[in-house]
Amino acid sequence: MANPEVPSNPSSPAQNPGGAVNPWFIAVTVTIAAFMELLDTSIANVALPYIGGGLGRSYDEVTWILTTYLVANAVVLPMTAWLSRLFGRKTYYLVCVVLFTISSLFCGLAPSLGFMLLWRIVQGVGGGGLAPVAQAILVDTFPPAKRAAAFALFTVVIVTAPAVGPVLGGWITDNYDWRWIFFINVPVGILSLYLSNKLVHDPKAFTEERLAAKAAGRMSIDTVGIVLITLASATLEVSLDRGQIDDWFGSAFITTMIVMAVLGWIGTVAWESYVKDPIIDFGILKNRNFVIASTLFFVFGVGLFGTTTLIPQMLQSLYGYRAIDAGLVLGPGALVITLLAPVSAQLLQRHLVSAKTLTFISLCFISLSMFAYSVMNLDTNGGHYQAIRALQGLGYGFFLVPANIIAYSQLRPDQNNKASSLTNLFRNWGGSFGIAFITTASERRANFHQMNLGSHLASSSQGLQQNSAGTVSYLMQHGFTGADAGGASLGVVYQQLLQQSAFLAFMDCFRVIGWLTIAMIPLVFLIRKFKGGGGAPAAH
Repeated sequence: MANPEVPSNPSSPAQNPGGAVNPWFIAVTVTIAAFMELLDTSIANVALPYIGGGLGRSYDEVTWILTTYLVANAVVLPMTAWLSRLFGRKTYYLVCVVLFTISSLFCGLAPSLGFMLLWRIVQGVGGGGLAPVAQAILVDTFPPAKRAAAFALFTVVIVTAPAVGPVLGGWITDNYDWRWIFFINVPVGILSLYLSNKLVHDPKAFTEERLAAKAAGRMSIDTVGIVLITLASATLEVSLDRGQIDDWFGSAFITTMIVMAVLGWIGTVAWESYVKDPIIDFGILKNRNFVIASTLFFVFGVGLFGTTTLIPQMLQSLYGYRAIDAGLVLGPGALVITLLAPVSAQLLQRHLVSAKTLTFISLCFISLSMFAYSVMNLDTNGGHYQAIRALQGLGYGFFLVPANIIAYSQLRPDQNNKASSLTNLFRNWGGSFGIAFITTASERRANFHQMNLGSHLASSSQGLQQNSAGTVSYLMQHGFTGADAGGASLGVVYQQLLQQSAFLAFMDCFRVIGWLTIAMIPLVFLIRKFKGGGGAPAAH
């Protein structure tokens, strides 16, 4: 990989054998595929009931459509840097685009659930390499002075794609057919494949390094490492994605998956620390700035993907929003990030503010937005949620670029490619843990609040009697008999109890994410000083 500390001409024949190419053309080209892949992590969520109906399977069965994709994605993700070195980065990237495009076509044509799951696995395998390899391509394409701006563009893709997914998926299933959520990837994939083949080339330094490594016998296939990483990643993702559905440790299957995941990752760390040319270079974790940034990426994944799951779920279940309308509430946050990511890049490149300071400010805004969510009530309108989502976007808009720069601030150039796999791995873990936390905590805290609130609803409660009397009067005015209104009023009260319990549970989730974000602030003060201004590569 080209030395990121030494400015180079990205349009030189060494990097672009086909001739001089504007680096922004390359940036747009690689972000097309990354956007397509990240979109698919969430676009199928709202379409699951339609897919189940179309394939004649239950909702619980079709949720494996999400699980298989995430598992395959998680398995490939930590191995992308090694696979890029083994096959050549451009070759591997083009193979990933081809796999993702073809599998998308067959997912749309799927006649059965088994056929669908098979091709979702292939889609996850292809998609797992797109974002980290695109990131590595950007690092080599742009000189240090412009690298922060390039990764501001990548930041927009990373954040907006998961937010757009549910909205686009809802619109497609409402107006067309669920199969089109997969078919739309095909023309985009073909375009990405054509442009990538024309514009993207492996840098001369990267090619020379991998050929020298092959000649020295340092790129032999680490079979044990591959098996351990596959086992650890797959079982962890399955346990996180299926845990709440199968009742966590109440299920022998999930318990087995968790035990295998823990043992698998212990074995992976031990083995990869032993071999001379590891697939995952855990030695990078000895670098303080990289560890801090990786921790921040994990918490970023928890907050972004957790709230992206939580807000639509809350709006649909408690406020009666349609899936597409609930998704649109997320729009202002994505818009703010789109506007502010380039601003944060300019602030850093012009040395107007340090990466450390900007990260501190962003964490303050993110935590503030979480506590602002937690003081809402059932009468709050969508505009308030949009405003707070914009505040959350303000925090994330100032977060990703400086956090990326911090991650690579003290790494050697030859560590950048392997570091990209780890930063993506931590982000992916954060997203998976965030979604698992939301689905579990919201249900269990709802049960807790239901028991707590229900204990105050004794038949002798004056408040309950007044509420029941008012409800009976209202129902009788709307055609109920006195006997029917009495029974129906209890049903209304019970429904209100369920709504309030669920709402309080959602508010608890926001508070936990807020406190988790605040807990990250002390880490910022432990960041070692380095030269700022975009001289370090960013990764996500």
